[in-house]
Amino acid sequence: MSVTRYASNQILDYNFGKVAYTAPASFFVGLSTTTISSSGSNATEPVAASYARVEVVNSKTNFRYSSNGCLVNAVDITFPESSGSWGTIVDLAFWDATTSGSIWYYTTLPSSKIVQTTTVVSFSPSAIAISI
Repeated sequence: MSVTRYASNQILDYNFGKVAYTAPASFFVGLSTTTISSSGSNATEPVAASYARVEVVNSKTNFRYSSNGCLVNAVDITFPESSGSWGTIVDLAFWDATTSGSIWYYTTLPSSKIVQTTTVVSFSPSAIAISI
């Protein structure tokens, strides 16, 4: 996963000048049918059909310690079963809110995923690598 300009600015302002920011208490993992830009824009999430972002508490229980500038998820991240089509999913992102909010990290999936009725989208531990 890449870091958005929004998150980069938060981290850099803190590291150079100690301008405080509050790290999200939880990240809300979402899917996009469009390619997300480095500004964190252009995300198009599925609408309805049981789609919802998945909350993952921001803790070392859920995210391993970083190594070589990278860390991975330590738990399954599983979306609710779709009750209809979500379209073709191409990107994954970590937002700081259940709806709207800012994207902190994003990535293009290794292969797009067509989500039809009764599809479960899930990412196993270590499937999502976050780096700066």
